[in-house]
Amino acid sequence: MKIDIEKLLGYARGLADTKMLVIGDLALDEMIYGDTERISREAPVLILRHSHTNLILGAASNAAHNVATINGGKVGVIGIVGDDYQANDLRGAFEAAGVDCSNLVVDKDRPTVTKTRISGSCFQSITQQIVRIDRQSSEPISKETESKIIEKLEKAIPDYDGVILSDYHIGTLTDKVISKAIEICKKLGKKVIVDGQKNLEKYRGVTSMTPNLPDTQKQVGFFIKTKDDLLKAGKKLIEDTDAPYVLITCGEDGMALISNNGKMVCVPVFNKSKVFDVTGAGDTVTALYSLALASGAEPVYAAVLGNIAAGIVVKQFGCATTTIDELVEFIEQNKRKVGNIELVEI
Repeated sequence: MKIDIEKLLGYARGLADTKMLVIGDLALDEMIYGDTERISREAPVLILRHSHTNLILGAASNAAHNVATINGGKVGVIGIVGDDYQANDLRGAFEAAGVDCSNLVVDKDRPTVTKTRISGSCFQSITQQIVRIDRQSSEPISKETESKIIEKLEKAIPDYDGVILSDYHIGTLTDKVISKAIEICKKLGKKVIVDGQKNLEKYRGVTSMTPNLPDTQKQVGFFIKTKDDLLKAGKKLIEDTDAPYVLITCGEDGMALISNNGKMVCVPVFNKSKVFDVTGAGDTVTALYSLALASGAEPVYAAVLGNIAAGIVVKQFGCATTTIDELVEFIEQNKRKVGNIELVEI
């Protein structure tokens, strides 16, 4: 199966007009950096002289950030924050990224999920993480908070073209929240895509999902060593969720799109020799794939766009993102290479 370059470019440019809503476990990554001075007299610990702090959108927040970078900020979030200063930091990070955070639900009994990483360096040595502090509640969300989330999504979903359910198993996506979101999306003809790691059977009725290979193996209960195994796993996911198609990401082996007609299309990696850092590539795939599906792209082309975008961000260090302009430029500059990629259909 060959790729139609002009069709691919058309789908890429169409992403700019697509609005996405991310519902899920919002989090803030607080990165604190300092220079090592000496050992404390109070305890055998390092003393760091603070140099700077970076606030980064994490978990479901990062999925929204990826979408915002791609489509110019046509994205909103629904999730939970606490009544604390970290909530203000999270709102500030959303606003800086161009993400609409007007539908946040405040729960005074829960902290804003925050992962604080403290890193230090000494005499121009490599900066190393010293400790991580997690602020997070392991308790189920209250019925009151659950009702507020459902009220928010009932009002918000009609204003968007598609929904990403981003589940980091922190508690936002209860069974009722999931079923209500899927129900509304199906009623309005909206695409709903799941970014989750386990218990995928509770997302029955979604449009698609993007599990990676290890999470897929855990879900289906067997190791995936061959393409036949991959097809079998995809069929099992579809059976469990009633999704029309699923996209399994396989790292350096690319990805596989399995449809409910029993067929699988394997999409190879486009720039395996130029990988610097795979951090955040999965979020980029989910964002591009979901945006493309919501904009009306054929599933195979949505997968190819997600694959190309991942190929762009892995050439950069850290949780990088990409834009439509970069995507279009890459496709135009590599028309022959992309056009000659053989999508293997099984």
